[in-house]
Amino acid sequence: MPAESLQAKRARGRGIFLILPLLIAVGAGAYWWWSTHPAAPTTVSLTPTDFASLPGWDSNDPRAALASFRRSCGAITKLPATRAMGTYGGTAGDWQGACNTVPASPSSAASARHFFETWFTPVAVAGDGLFTGYYEPELKASRTRHGAYQTPIYGLPSDLVSVDLGQFKPELAGVHIEGKLTGHTLTPYPTRAEIDAKGVAAQTLFYAEDPIAVFFLHVQGSGRVRLEDGSSLRVAYAGQNGRPYTPVGRTLIEQGDLARGSVSLQSIRDWLKSHPDKMRDVLESDQSFVFFQEKPVGDASLGSDGSEGVALTPGASLAVDAHLHPLGAPFYVATTSSDTEAGKSVPLLQRLLIAQDTGGAIRGPVRGDVFWGFGPPAEEMAGRMTSRGRFYVLLPKPVAVRLAPQS
Repeated sequence: MPAESLQAKRARGRGIFLILPLLIAVGAGAYWWWSTHPAAPTTVSLTPTDFASLPGWDSNDPRAALASFRRSCGAITKLPATRAMGTYGGTAGDWQGACNTVPASPSSAASARHFFETWFTPVAVAGDGLFTGYYEPELKASRTRHGAYQTPIYGLPSDLVSVDLGQFKPELAGVHIEGKLTGHTLTPYPTRAEIDAKGVAAQTLFYAEDPIAVFFLHVQGSGRVRLEDGSSLRVAYAGQNGRPYTPVGRTLIEQGDLARGSVSLQSIRDWLKSHPDKMRDVLESDQSFVFFQEKPVGDASLGSDGSEGVALTPGASLAVDAHLHPLGAPFYVATTSSDTEAGKSVPLLQRLLIAQDTGGAIRGPVRGDVFWGFGPPAEEMAGRMTSRGRFYVLLPKPVAVRLAPQS
């Protein structure tokens, strides 16, 4: 074998020199991500069951969920048949039979239930978990900064770097870290407080009149903007600074400003409005910061696209931990209120929803966020929803049959 030429050695050396900083950057970023994000369960305990075991199934009307599932099928059928559906949902090919026969407009709740009963097996997800709600807020904003319009809504920064760790280690598939390059090192992106103080290398899409409304836009992940001329458009999620999300309700509880049982979107907003001198410090206790992109409203009856890439359906779309659960899957949610009446739990929500979104705070096997839509009624529902309950995932029958006993 001929000896390697000096030119080849130099070229190889330059390649190593160029890639080494990137590997160091990714390694440092991964270490920072794991040190700032608490570990979440990585397995799901599943037990096949039947529809009779789902509380309230026989009286449930899943027609909205069926319409939502049809939209998910538009995404699922575009996937390669061998693409894995979450950690336990089989492959996209396993779902395509149901997707190819989903009815366009079922005549009744019974016929919608019949479709799901024909193609799916309910599978109980072990454990009791937390269910919250989110919605699509509307903000008043301007293209220019003037008068009351002072709070920026930013687009995606030009210096924000997002790394898919799954490209480096398969077991980290779906895990991303965000940061910025400082020389050859990937460092954490500025916090909310730092961005508030110094701005960011991004286009300002709009200036809003209410900083509290902008903060809740960040929490919800998308919304609508009404401009001074009366026109409306969507602001959809484009990215995030990679910093950990801290609920400001928790901050207010720890400071003794709100009682634990009284925390809701409404009570938090009321407190912030009545304490303008403390508002910024409380908001900046959440280091997370969200960046947006401008989109037309489109179908006003639907929400923005969720993480699956399809429009969210009010009262029929659900955010789940996509590291564990398959997006596009139907989930039957049965919750109870935290209050009791005569020593018995009070049923609060028994509904079929489709997993079409994710969220920074939505982590773990039994954790869900219900999308309630747009407008004051949706805000009221989402803002006050904090319930305990159970999950049942509906899997294609062949996938459910292949499930090994899990614990």
